[in-house]
Amino acid sequence: MHRERFYTLTASCPDRVGIVAAVSGFFAQHGGWILETTLHSEPPNDEGIAAYFMRLEIKADSLPFDLDGLRAAFKPVADEFNMTWKISDSAKRKRVVILVSKQEHCLYDLLARWQSKELDIDIPCIISNHETLRGFVEWHGIPFHHVPVTPDNKVQAYARISELCTEAQADVMVLARYMQILSPELCAQFPGRIINIHHSFLPSFVGAKPYHQAWERGVKLIGATCHYVTADLDQGPIIEQDVIRIDHSDSVEDMVRYGKDIEKTVLARGLRNHLEGRVLIHGNKTIVFR
Repeated sequence: MHRERFYTLTASCPDRVGIVAAVSGFFAQHGGWILETTLHSEPPNDEGIAAYFMRLEIKADSLPFDLDGLRAAFKPVADEFNMTWKISDSAKRKRVVILVSKQEHCLYDLLARWQSKELDIDIPCIISNHETLRGFVEWHGIPFHHVPVTPDNKVQAYARISELCTEAQADVMVLARYMQILSPELCAQFPGRIINIHHSFLPSFVGAKPYHQAWERGVKLIGATCHYVTADLDQGPIIEQDVIRIDHSDSVEDMVRYGKDIEKTVLARGLRNHLEGRVLIHGNKTIVFR
């Protein structure tokens, strides 16, 4: 990643002639120094509409305006091509709220990456439905919120989680093995801003105990999937996946142990791609620019 400050433009729109010329021409007109460009075209769908995706990094001090000014100046170009778009500033660290239950491996990994600045983020708070990890979280100087979730209090619990994330000005929520199903209302409130790690290679073995399901089926590969959370359980757009080979001699316990390593790395890679604006959602799939 570039060390100098830069703006990141991500956009998607119906494909047509002139998109790249218009966008690059806009930045050239204003003296913008484009550091990186990635483009992708999707073939026409059943309605005959093709889609175009782009991601640009532009050196911030090469432009004559600030972030708000850039957004205002670029809007006519975006409107001309009916773009869904956003521009972010590398100087503004993303605020990540982590949700966790009792399993600590993904949380440990994220906090290690945060503490070492490998993930240059702010973590305003961590939320859990158990008290188990309070001491570990508070040792890192991060506020810990215990929000119990029971069959009788789910409406109130998810309302409290929503309140905490809003107060924290969260850019993204990360479910680091948070073993609860979020309410449809919470999913709708933060579309494309809730990331989950699921301990299977989706769409195989959705729901609870996927390693047990995999063992019973005698699969030869197990994996993990980082995906966006939607109201449909484990069905959201996939950001990142990885697998490891196993054989008949591996027990469920072996598979759980192997899987923890994959879960950590897949979640970290998926979160990084999201934070860097490399993931564009297209229906129930994603375009991930490397």
